[in-house]
Amino acid sequence: MRHGIAACSATLATTAALTANMALAQADEMANRDAPFYHGHDMMWGGDQWGGFGMVLGPIFMILILVGIVVGAIYVLRLFGVAGSGQPAHDRALMLLKERYAKGEIDTQEFEERKKLLAH
Repeated sequence: MRHGIAACSATLATTAALTANMALAQADEMANRDAPFYHGHDMMWGGDQWGGFGMVLGPIFMILILVGIVVGAIYVLRLFGVAGSGQPAHDRALMLLKERYAKGEIDTQEFEERKKLLAH
C-alpha cells in the first residue's frame, strides 16, 4: 500500500514539475516576442510574413504550379503523339499526303503508291 502512495506522489511531483517547466517556457516565449524567429500570434498575418499577403499569394501560387504541371504534361503528350489533335495517326498521314499532292510536291503515281502503303 505504501508503494502505491509513494508512486502516486512521485507521479504528481513529476507532473507538477513538467507543468511548471511548460509555464516557464511559455513565459520566456512571451518575453521574447520580438525575437527573429517568433512563431506565435499573427504568424501569417503580421510583420515578417509578406505583410499578410502569404495567405493570399500562397494558394494562388499553388494553383499556378498545378496548372503549369498539367499544361506541361499535355504538351509532352502531344509532342510524342500520345494525345494528338484528336485524329488517328493514319488519318493524319493521309491528310499530309493529300496536302503534298495538292501542292505538287509529289506526282500521281507516287501519291497512289504511298496511299496503298497507308491502307495496309
